[in-house]
Amino acid sequence: MARYLDPKNDLTFKRVFGEHKHLCISLINSMLPLESPIVSIEYQSGELIPELTALIRNSIVDVHCTDLAGRRFLVEMQMFWSEAFKSRVLFNASKVYVNQLNKAQDFSLLQPVYALNFVNEIFERSPEMKDEYYHYYKIVNVKDTGKQIKGLEFLFVELPKFKPSNRAEKKLQELWLRFLTEVNEGTEKIPQELLENELTCEAVGYMETAAYSLEQLEAYDAAKLAIITERSMMSEAKREGEAKGEAKGRVETLERIVTDGKLGGFSVEQLRLLTKLTVGQIEEILKRNGIGTE
Repeated sequence: MARYLDPKNDLTFKRVFGEHKHLCISLINSMLPLESPIVSIEYQSGELIPELTALIRNSIVDVHCTDLAGRRFLVEMQMFWSEAFKSRVLFNASKVYVNQLNKAQDFSLLQPVYALNFVNEIFERSPEMKDEYYHYYKIVNVKDTGKQIKGLEFLFVELPKFKPSNRAEKKLQELWLRFLTEVNEGTEKIPQELLENELTCEAVGYMETAAYSLEQLEAYDAAKLAIITERSMMSEAKREGEAKGEAKGRVETLERIVTDGKLGGFSVEQLRLLTKLTVGQIEEILKRNGIGTE
């Protein structure tokens, strides 16, 4: 029985969409509401700003390509979410947009840049957006959203929220999202719908472990371990931050009780019994806030 890898892994995602132009074209066309579909692309270097790579982490995107019209497309798979990711996406897209222009050219020659981002975590939790996985951003007039400044557009897809609905008009989009969410290391049977489509069936074939060398499988495991490590570090940092926040909040609460209590006529002894602080701690708080202990 065939064993499969996860297409969301850095190595496998690039294998499918960074090495096979027709699959990348299909993915982008199915996801982005383009005025005219892509018919051909050329891959560009993933390193957008080599002169700054020592200063800015993660400046290399998964897939960077250009179509015949000159439109630029940045396609990324993000395994976990942080608010900084939005800023990085904006930064990378802006650099690609600006780098089209040199002193001999005209602004009218600038072509739009589209950033397509798949995120393997839920980041939009507001009640009105709890089931919405497709988040498309443009630069629009706040009062008249039909008026747009063209040049930069962004799509973020929350993969964990995706649920197939078999909509005919979105068939290819749903197939690609099913490929990204339903094929993984635990998959025993590939959904028939993916095998019936020529493009997704081909992509599934690239997920079979038999298609990779031992060195590539080791790189796959290394990428997986890096994600687990970074996720753990972020979780630990969050827990430490929350703990420090709780401790700081408790200190501020006790300080407010001591100062307000003293101004309200409580004695130091009464404050000691109320707060469980020592007399010395209470006197230090009062001194810091310019309040006498008498």
